[in-house]
Amino acid sequence: MTLPAPIHPPRPPRPLLLPRRLQPGDTLGLFNPSGAIYERAPFDHAHATLQALGFRTREAPNLRARHGHLAGTAQQRADDIHVLVADPGIAGLLAVTGGSGANRVLPHLDYARIAAQPKFIGGFSDLTALLSAVHAQTGLVTFHSPLARSEWNAFSAAQFKAVAMDGLAHTLRNEIVPGDDLVSFEGRTTTLRGGRAQGPLLGGNLAVLTSLVGTPYLPDLDGAILCLEDVNEYIYRVDRMLSTLLLSGVLARVAGVVLGGFTNCLVSEGSFGTLTLDEVFDDTFGGLGVPVYRGAQFGHVKRKFTLPLGVPVEIDADAGTLRLLQPAVRP
Repeated sequence: MTLPAPIHPPRPPRPLLLPRRLQPGDTLGLFNPSGAIYERAPFDHAHATLQALGFRTREAPNLRARHGHLAGTAQQRADDIHVLVADPGIAGLLAVTGGSGANRVLPHLDYARIAAQPKFIGGFSDLTALLSAVHAQTGLVTFHSPLARSEWNAFSAAQFKAVAMDGLAHTLRNEIVPGDDLVSFEGRTTTLRGGRAQGPLLGGNLAVLTSLVGTPYLPDLDGAILCLEDVNEYIYRVDRMLSTLLLSGVLARVAGVVLGGFTNCLVSEGSFGTLTLDEVFDDTFGGLGVPVYRGAQFGHVKRKFTLPLGVPVEIDADAGTLRLLQPAVRP
């Protein structure tokens, strides 16, 4: 298969910028660059969970604002990021929830200010827009991590601590959950094309990442290990978005692909003879000639990795693992 050339030539890579590692007792700034939250309980949940992890918490000034379905105007949400970045008492920023609308914030951000005071910035889903833009514009490693209001089970908490707090260059490997079946399949990965490759780990939510194509906020994916996940999308939409990445030339540049949860991505109502997700993935990735595996524990799934975006990794598609080649944080 002949793949299209990228619609924009790759930008010169920026030097990798590492945030300081998070430590127990640090203060995390809670912010919300995406959808509004309408009840008090999710905020209480976020504070209690992060305090149980050993952190202090502080809310950004506009955290509880609302502008339609959004958590305040784009300028309010950008201002919150600037306030938290500038505050020396804040060690890192963690989004409370996802939703939609983070892409509206991107042109309002002062990326030079963010680069001058590099801090942990984490979240997932719609946060893909912010995480990608910050990395593309500054070189700062950002973190595809649980949200503050996510379910922080033992696996998710341990993965977060290993990457963001302990600074381990460890191997991200699924947890196989035992059950009373003869063979347990929860947590198993599937190899679409075997092999190993190395490159910077980049990506996130498929729908959000696709919306950045052709903008200055999409990181340079030349030689990257691309991670993708999504939720609540009809299969034909997943196919269309992956086709966009093919047509734009993005997939021609990657060194490997790891697919996380594609949760509740089903056949649309009334459709007949549709492709399955298996077939869509085979059609999209089968001709790339790079290692690809499916089922990694990130995205809209119960047990989550914390993925440091921008850090060089090695994918082993046969073993279903991602090995960090260096720590994602500095001491």
